[in-house]
Formats: sequence, C-alpha cells, structure tokens
Amino acid sequence: MDFARNTGKLVASRVDGVFQNKEPWKIVAITTTAVLGTVWMWDFLRQEEGVISRSKKYFFRTIKKIPYVQAKITKELGKLSQDFEETIIKSSSGMPYITNLPELGHTDQEILNLVDSYLELGNYKWKEGRVSGAVYYYDPDLVALTQTVYGRASYTNPLHSDIFPGVCKMEAEVVRMTANLFHGGPEACGTMTTGGTESLIMACKAYRDYARAERGITTPNIVMPVTAHSGFDKAAQYLNLHVKTIPVDKATTSVDLRQMEKAITKNTIMLVGSAPNYPYGTMDDIEAIARLGRKYNIPVHVDACLGGFVIIFMKRAGYPLPPFDFRVKGVTSISADTHKYGFAPKGSSVILYSEKKYRRHQFTVTTDWPGGVYGSPSVNGSRAGGVIAATWATLIRFGLDGYTEATKRIVDTAKYIERGMRTMNGIYVFGQPATSVIAFGSHTFDIYRLSAALSALGWNLNNLQFPSGVHICVTFMHTREGVADKFLQDVREQIEEILKDPGKPVEGKMAIYGVAQSLPDRSLVGDFTRLFIEAMYFTPPSVSGKKAQNGSIE
Repeated sequence: MDFARNTGKLVASRVDGVFQNKEPWKIVAITTTAVLGTVWMWDFLRQEEGVISRSKKYFFRTIKKIPYVQAKITKELGKLSQDFEETIIKSSSGMPYITNLPELGHTDQEILNLVDSYLELGNYKWKEGRVSGAVYYYDPDLVALTQTVYGRASYTNPLHSDIFPGVCKMEAEVVRMTANLFHGGPEACGTMTTGGTESLIMACKAYRDYARAERGITTPNIVMPVTAHSGFDKAAQYLNLHVKTIPVDKATTSVDLRQMEKAITKNTIMLVGSAPNYPYGTMDDIEAIARLGRKYNIPVHVDACLGGFVIIFMKRAGYPLPPFDFRVKGVTSISADTHKYGFAPKGSSVILYSEKKYRRHQFTVTTDWPGGVYGSPSVNGSRAGGVIAATWATLIRFGLDGYTEATKRIVDTAKYIERGMRTMNGIYVFGQPATSVIAFGSHTFDIYRLSAALSALGWNLNNLQFPSGVHICVTFMHTREGVADKFLQDVREQIEEILKDPGKPVEGKMAIYGVAQSLPDRSLVGDFTRLFIEAMYFTPPSVSGKKAQNGSIE
C-alpha cells in the first residue's frame, strides 16, 4: 500500500514538473495531444490485423505515391489492360458486338442461332472432359429435363411465397434432403443460395450477428486454414470481419491444429475446416477442429462446397472417410454446392445449420420501411424459382443409387490418375487427395511450364500458388472411356520434353503466375486481377458511330 502511495506521489510530482511555468493553453494542448496519441496508439495496437502486416501495406501505399513509381505502375497496368482486352476480342472470333438495342426485334430462330454461335466460342472442348472442374456433368437427357423444368418455373419467385408456395416447397425439400444426407437432426435447417460463395457469406453473416447478440462481440474474427476458400475473404470484406489464416502441414496439407488453437481469441466467431479444400483436395481434421469449437464454445463451419455431393456418398461407394458432418459434435454448419457434384444447373448451393438459432441470424429483416415489413433469407430478395425447381428435379432424378454410382466412377478415376502421376519423374502429388482433386508440383522445373504445355494440347487446369502447383478437379466428364488415359499420356510426354531443359523459364501468359507470387506488394496483384475482370466486360467502341440493323457495331 505504501509503495503504491509513494509511486503515485512520484508520478504526480513529475507531472507537476513538466507543466510548471507553462501557460494554460500549452497545458491544454499537451494534454489533448497526449490523450489523442494514447487513444490512437491503443486503437492501432488492438486491431485484429497484425502490426507488421499493416506496416507493410502502409509502406507500399506510400511508395506508390512517388510520381516516378506511380507513372511506371500506371504505364505497366495500361499495357496489361490492353493485353487483356486483345485476348477478349480474340476469344470472340471476329463476331460483332451488339451494343445497342435493335430497332426491330429478332425472330426466335435468329435469337437461337445467335445463342448457339455464342456458346460455340472458346477453344476448350469441355464436353470431351478436357476441363478441370467447371462442368461437372453433361447429359443431353438431363439437360432436356432441367430446361423443361426451369422453363415452367422461370417466372416464379420464392420471395412471394403466397403466390408461389410450390417453389417454396421445393426449396424446403432440397434443404431437408441435403440436411438428411449430412446426418442433420430434427433441428437441422438451412436455405438455398446462388452458389458456394453466397453460402459462405451467409454462414459468416449468421455467426457475426449471433456473436454480437449472444456474446457482445463487436470486432469479430474468423480462424481458418490458409487453404480455405477465398469466399470467406470476400465475406470478410463485405461484413467487416478479420480473417486469421492458419498454415497447413507441408506433408499432409491439412491445417496445423496447434497454430489454429493459438489464433483463437475472445473475438473469434467461427472456426473453419474444409472437406475437402480447393487447392489440394485434402481434408482437414474436422473432428479435431470441432473439439476446439466445443472447448472454446465457438461455432464450426465445414466447407464442403466443392466436394459435398461426393463425400456424402463415398462410404456407399466403397471409400469411407473420417467423420465430417453433423455426426461430429461441434459442427454447427455445412455448405455444399448442388451445382457441382449435385449436377444441378449453375446457380445453386445449400447452407445448412445444426440448429435454427444460427439460421435466424442469417435472415435480414427490415421493420420500419414505408413499403412494409421486409424479410429475406439470403443475399438476394427476388430469387430464380427456375433454378430451385431444376435443382429439386435433378436431386430426385438421380436418387441415392444414381449419386453413389457417379461418385464411385469419379473417385475411381481420380485415384487412377493419382496413381499414374505418382509414378512420373519430375513431379510430386500434394498430400493425400481425399476425393476428386489431384494437385501436383515439381522441385525440378517450373510447374507452370507443364500447365502451359497441357493448355496447348487443349487441357484446362487450375494453377496454384504459395507454393507453385497445378491441380485437376476430376468430374463425371473425366470418367468417360479413354479420357484419364489420354490425360496421363499427355502429362508424361510433356514432362519428358520439359526435362530435356528443366531450367528453362516459363514463357507466355503462364509467366504472370510466377511474377505475381514474387511481388511483395500484393495490392499490385489485386490491380492485375481487377484489370482482368474489367476486360471481361469490354466491348469495342464504335468506329463509324452508326448502328447496324441488328444493333451491333459495324
């Protein structure tokens, strides 16, 4: 007690000494500056993002304001933008652009002819199984069914449940069927969304609002593997969340659980595990992540967007997996895309919760709008009833047996490709792929050279970074006779060619991947990506300024 009293007196005397003989306005100025500086420093240090990370961003922002640097960057970005636009024009194969409404409407046949010509654009033969992911199933009979179902429901909107109760019933049945597949209990619930990213955004929104209401958290963070889908980062940008990414084990490519536990704070609103992850197709230890969730009373989301409609049938197909769904105590939500291995048309996914208390926080409700009380379950207000109906039709058309048979063929093919690639010199397979994705890299040559060589042969694969790699996502399209063997043959032959000069650098558009990884200023990579996205909306300007009869530019 005496020590504290003496310390207080010492501090007081020191403060008195500082302000002695100071004019009143100086005392006010010093005090105000000290208080504001302390508040700023406290706010700076307590932010979720690390000091080093924020300092690096500030440094690069400052450097880019130097006129010479700014001019150099602007010039290079201009060249890149032009390259992207030229690529888009080339991909249009000389077809004219329709940039104004035609004065006279086209006939139905003219429109269908245009649609067919547009859909023929592109060099990759996806119907022949030359594409990684993207198209997961193609059968003219299924296309005919979904076209008919979509057409009949194309003008329905579940926002107006009193007008279209049948479409709402279909959505409820899709959610319940999916929840039962993932062994959800009586309280399991969810909604349909337009895709995996929206499902992830909805889970983040639900847990953010749940944590705010139940735990008073105002600066929320998410703890997840670095391999978790970038849709979580998009959710964080939209919802003002901080993402803590955890490294993965180099051998297994599964999340480092010790590091994950260390990253948990009182502001953590959710833990994430992938089943499987997008880059490598390996699974995180969902049971271990769920134990952390139970220990710290934090919801656990299992992202099964990519392979959800494979993993739930793998045991029936003869490929048992460690527990990953609602049977694992602590798993509170699961996302699974029906438009991937569920084979439904694009624009459909399901987000599931173990209990309704979480889903309620997903909903958005406005009570004081002059237009009335407004509520919606997901991002969109109006939603495409046709997609819901087509998804519902696809699920009940395949049934358990149909999906099990498809899963067996897909996983059999993936395992066959994996075994073949493990026998090849010069490359290695990342981790132990669990489902349908096989990722591979090289310690001998630049792996993007192999990606470029295969692209020239008509194979469209996915490039990875940190470390450099490539993956193929095996779909039903690859199960057709001869496709897997042709892929392995082409990979083997291209590796043999590359190994004749393994030190040669990658050239062409693939070189940008290596450059992007080497840039310490990640905002520049973001600028590259934004330019590419902008290029997809490019239309050439009118030369003559006159409109053609069909509305296209002459």
